[in-house]
Amino acid sequence: MTDSSVLARKYEYHRRMPHYQKPGRAIFVTFCKNIRDSFPEAARDQILVHCRHDHGKRIDLHAAVVMPDHVHLLLTPLRDDQGWPYPLPAILKLIKGVSARSVNKLLGVSGPVWQEESFEHTVRNNGSFQEKLEYIRQNPVRRGLVAKPEDYPWLWIAPK
Repeated sequence: MTDSSVLARKYEYHRRMPHYQKPGRAIFVTFCKNIRDSFPEAARDQILVHCRHDHGKRIDLHAAVVMPDHVHLLLTPLRDDQGWPYPLPAILKLIKGVSARSVNKLLGVSGPVWQEESFEHTVRNNGSFQEKLEYIRQNPVRRGLVAKPEDYPWLWIAPK
């Protein structure tokens, strides 16, 4: 077996790993633009709308930030009619799929917008939750896009 075929199999294996969810636990999610150039402002507007769309329906969205080339979300999947939490892969497929179609239409292009993979981390306690929330808030500041988080138009924090 060649090195490239081993890497391809390893990558395929990781892409198909199960997503473990604990009901009622928040999840920190990051997904990246397929091509690492920046989204125009109008595209970031639309992406943020799509990230917020299912708040109160399928997810409890605690925070979202649409950066020039990636998105961070802090969310808790809600339960369906049978009492099961909505599965994270379905939630992300919906957000990424609808936002990709919207961005492609806006830009007059076609093709993938997002990388297939996402990074997910289950938040285990309130301290970790606050840490991830602050990470999302400060991301535009750390990148030098604004001086303070509230100046970044593509940052949304759920009202308390």
